[in-house]
Amino acid sequence: MTKHRIYSISVASVYPHYVAKAEKKGRTKAEVDDIICWLTGHSRQSLDDQLAEKTNFEDFFAQAPQMNPSRSLITGVVCGVRVEEIQETTTMREIRYLDKLIDELAKGKAMEKILRK
Repeated sequence: MTKHRIYSISVASVYPHYVAKAEKKGRTKAEVDDIICWLTGHSRQSLDDQLAEKTNFEDFFAQAPQMNPSRSLITGVVCGVRVEEIQETTTMREIRYLDKLIDELAKGKAMEKILRK
């Protein structure tokens, strides 16, 4: 079975779209960074390093310092798929978790709720 194309795409190439989506709805780049850091355990500096290195999604999640255990609380639909029912690889589930969190940010959800506090 071949890997999905998203695995080889660099996070840096998608990151500006995450930021633009958030900013279009009155949210900030800092909030996008907070979400990514919360999910992956990256610091702001290590996130910047990963973006500068153009790390692909597969390696980005594989090398994440500490995936947040509360990410299993993320539920709902993103791209027509329920994130809690994704049966593909762990990497695909992590990508969809990130997509869902960015969607929640753009929809105006409070950061405390997005970060499952």
